[in-house]
Amino acid sequence: MTATHPLRTIRADELDAWVHMITTTYGQEWHEGGLRNAAVSIEPGRTLAAYDGAGIVGGASIYGRVMTIPGAAVPVAGITLVAVLPTHRRRGILTAMMRKQLTDLYESGGEPIAALNAAEATIYSRFGYGVASHVAEIQADKRFMVLRPGTDLGDGTIRLLGREEARPLLEKVYDTARRSGVGWVDRTDKFWEARLADGERVRDGGTALRFAVHTEPGGEVTGYALYRSMPRLVQVIEVAATTRQSYAALWRYLIDLDAHAELAYDGAVDEPLKHLLTDPRAARTTVLDNLWVRLVDLGRALAARRYSAPLDLVLEVQDTFCPWNAGRHRLRADGDSVTCERTQARPDLRLTSTELGAAYLGGTTLASLAAVGRVEELRPGAVRAASLAFRGEREPFHPSGWAFPAF
Repeated sequence: MTATHPLRTIRADELDAWVHMITTTYGQEWHEGGLRNAAVSIEPGRTLAAYDGAGIVGGASIYGRVMTIPGAAVPVAGITLVAVLPTHRRRGILTAMMRKQLTDLYESGGEPIAALNAAEATIYSRFGYGVASHVAEIQADKRFMVLRPGTDLGDGTIRLLGREEARPLLEKVYDTARRSGVGWVDRTDKFWEARLADGERVRDGGTALRFAVHTEPGGEVTGYALYRSMPRLVQVIEVAATTRQSYAALWRYLIDLDAHAELAYDGAVDEPLKHLLTDPRAARTTVLDNLWVRLVDLGRALAARRYSAPLDLVLEVQDTFCPWNAGRHRLRADGDSVTCERTQARPDLRLTSTELGAAYLGGTTLASLAAVGRVEELRPGAVRAASLAFRGEREPFHPSGWAFPAF
């Protein structure tokens, strides 16, 4: 805490005052945008506030989620709703909140990693967060979106369902898909409520959500698309598919929607959609940072995931913000056998916790970080070996985009 602005978790009766501070800082009203579900999703016991006297002047919250990582799943502290009133900036409040969050997580044996979406890309690296995944903002001209000849669409059918009929089917498909999708998180009931919230304020001039559900001839549901229609535009909110045929069939359905010249979708950097098209340039992409990951407990975090190649590596880690992570760690991995232990052995790589957070999901490579001097190779070949072992099969992706960790 700062000398004049003590920190503590809020009481349930302080929620309105806390959210009023957040919305004032964000320039929103209480029920606008991503805060529309705050009353049901915020956990007061995991929500910090900074006080000036009796008034709340800053805050940050944690949503506990389970995230798919390479070869496993791990509890993740989803950091959200971080704000300091403009009247109280540059007083060390943000730094104090970030330090208390991470220290409390470590000392309580809580989630070994933390993750967030950054409103500003220059803020969180100083707290040890690294860019671990990206999102491809896809804008497409549907006139040129033609599927490649011979595309296997399977024998399934697509139905438009109402919310209540669709929801249990969506939940089943999503839960299957997330188990192999690095960066995907679990969704309990309150997070599904947030995902499917569809009041006028969130439609941005579009229609209500549409629920397109793909069903196999035998009745098994293998995919869905959430979308809304806007003037001349199909705004695709989420696509989940458990077979390649349902994925292709859902995209054909979306492409063939009448009275829409364009399509927009936030997808993975390696989104397969472009490979379905005869003209891949029809889907133009802008790539932006998405999830930022912070290793809270380095040893537990690195031992939790799996690696794409055998590895025996000593990491010399610098971590001034979470000093318990600093020092030398021997990471050994061979299939499902993974250990990460303290050592005094000679290091192979020198880097900070920020670089390890960036590489953790298997997207950002240690080799690319080494190319700009952010990873120092102390044993020839160590960067290549580590970079290959950390790399994932697919690019990590969080399907809720900027809304992480709200749903």
